[in-house]
Amino acid sequence: MFERLGRFVVRRAWWVIGGWLLAAAAIVFTTPSLSDITSADQESFLPHSYESVQATELGKKAFPQQATATAIIVVKRADGQPLTPADEAKVGQLAESLKARNIAHTSGYLTGPPAVAPDKSVQVVNVGLTSVAPDDPALLDAVRDLRAAIGPELAGSGLSAGVAGDVASFVDNQDTFNKAFAVVGVATIILIIGLILIIFRSPIAALLPVVVISGVMAVTSGLVAAAGKAFDLNVSQDLQTVLLIVLFGIGTDYILFLLFRYRERLRAGDDKRTAMVVSVERVGEVITSAAGAVIVAFLVLLLASLGFFGSLGPALAIAVGVMLVTSLTLIPAVVSLLGRYVFWPSKAWQRAPKATMSHRLGTAIGRRPALVAAASGALLVALAAGVLGYKADYDFSAGFPQDTESAKAAADLQRGFAAGALAPTEVYLTTGNGSPLTEQQISDFAAAAAAAPGVGRVQPAERSSDPSVARVNLLLNENPVSNKAITLVRDDLRDAVHKAAPPGTRALVGGTTAIFADINSANNRDLSVILPVAAGLIALILALLLRSLVAPIYLVIAVLLNFAATLGATVYLFQGLQDKPGVTFQLPIILYLFVVAIGTDYNILMIARLREEAREGNEPYEAAAIGVEHAGPTVAAAGLILAGTFGVLMLAPISFLQQMGFAVAIGIVLSAFVMSMFFVPALTALIGHKAWWPGHGDQRPTRGRHAAPEPVTVAEA
Repeated sequence: MFERLGRFVVRRAWWVIGGWLLAAAAIVFTTPSLSDITSADQESFLPHSYESVQATELGKKAFPQQATATAIIVVKRADGQPLTPADEAKVGQLAESLKARNIAHTSGYLTGPPAVAPDKSVQVVNVGLTSVAPDDPALLDAVRDLRAAIGPELAGSGLSAGVAGDVASFVDNQDTFNKAFAVVGVATIILIIGLILIIFRSPIAALLPVVVISGVMAVTSGLVAAAGKAFDLNVSQDLQTVLLIVLFGIGTDYILFLLFRYRERLRAGDDKRTAMVVSVERVGEVITSAAGAVIVAFLVLLLASLGFFGSLGPALAIAVGVMLVTSLTLIPAVVSLLGRYVFWPSKAWQRAPKATMSHRLGTAIGRRPALVAAASGALLVALAAGVLGYKADYDFSAGFPQDTESAKAAADLQRGFAAGALAPTEVYLTTGNGSPLTEQQISDFAAAAAAAPGVGRVQPAERSSDPSVARVNLLLNENPVSNKAITLVRDDLRDAVHKAAPPGTRALVGGTTAIFADINSANNRDLSVILPVAAGLIALILALLLRSLVAPIYLVIAVLLNFAATLGATVYLFQGLQDKPGVTFQLPIILYLFVVAIGTDYNILMIARLREEAREGNEPYEAAAIGVEHAGPTVAAAGLILAGTFGVLMLAPISFLQQMGFAVAIGIVLSAFVMSMFFVPALTALIGHKAWWPGHGDQRPTRGRHAAPEPVTVAEA
């Protein structure tokens, strides 16, 4: 099949290129924009069955005028002394003056004696931020306007103030995020061009992936947006960045797979068209199987209960599908026309390298496969042991620079009040049948809730316009986004609050900590479902590719071991050496996307080459040596480019990006170099012919399936 595809593409190269350009133009100019289906609304992040979502929905109905977000003005004396009665009066005047300015999208400006810290260190003014959507840029402008107005109001008073809260934090760190992702984009291009220049010594070969994948990115964005409109899917704001990394990662891999094999066939004496037909025939099955495994892994995300991952999966699957078609049609068409000039001006492609590093590695693996398998396997197991100490971290604010206004104000707030003052746990008391709550029921509940585990303070209850609902905010003694607080809410506080509800009523626990507690439960559930299902489907694809039941088993085990080793290495670095409270809770899913799914490419490329060498009549040990020699440079180049792209994230001053950069970079390095270059070839050599049971895929084909096809004539071209 792939030989026929290769011959068609080579014979009709200009038709293929023209068809691609027309199709790309039609898609780009007729489909909606990706921004049309992008949303930051987290309501769909969790299913309705979770209590925090039910609490949020009840709160929106019972308190329809409540702010979308909150900005907290934290006022203190500039000399660090306790606030005086005159200072408290000045804060009250500040609130009234700011309110009179009618700053757009702000409301409330609540302060007073309850807003003064017990130790008089700070006093707060709570400002509601209202908008149609929580990601409305107008909220950012509201915080900026608020800050600009505070300075003149407090001039000469001896008081200073800072604005804290999620929106204020986003304002302070927006430039940091933008610069970080700009660095990633530039670094990706530089790494791809630089490394391919080193490998092929050709500007044409170096620019080819950048130009083609940039076009594929535009086409993919249009197709994803069209699918989102058709199936009513919303995607996260992070999708554009994830698409960029996925497309450049797998796209460069597939193009390198093809170029390395094309160069090998030119060195063997094939003309440029025949060389491309053979390359598509030999590598087409590998690329298709690799892409199939990645697409399946991404589509398994549809099983996730977290809405973000459910919409991310189809979008990434579309991206990989487009890149697959591109790799088997557009790239071969372009390269077959360029011929040897794709490697211009270098002439190194004309001669096979001698005594290369890959040759020496292959020889070493072929001679001592047991030692290599034991050493590489032991390394993966040792790193995987770190998973036993894994703790999830939900505190994004702690990962941002701590010298910003919002960070300093938040620190002042937490020193003066209970640690949970910045994100109260919202408890909604309701009769559920529309009958009104009595004052006695509300006061009894508030008193009982104050005695619940971990509660430092209870704010005055708020009655809704709906007489059957009231809200009581609990301030926890712990940082509300810490593991300790999340575990407290999930395991103890909720049960205590439920029991405290008076007869005939029920209590729903919401707020940031409760949401993260439910995300923690959903995340654990999703991983327990996604990993086994993906492993089974990837094993099925490998079985179809290799016609074997043995090799897929140890290949999937190797992939899962590599996943654990990657997470363990991250735990060792951040929780161990850097003494962080945990690693970001999103990291396991991120590793699933980039280490399990994409890292499988390298396994497929290597095992397919091992089978090919075995079919040439080489014994298992010799096949391992030759396979590593020929496939090793491709795996190394692809792994270095992808790992380097993520490694640049470690330069960002944001802990989340640093952890993601290190984890994915080390995961790709382990996938490409330890697993695919050493562990899998050595294990395959040790297992020998049994690795291909029952299909005996290592036997030489009887009808010349892998013989070089007839040359493509000028007339055919």
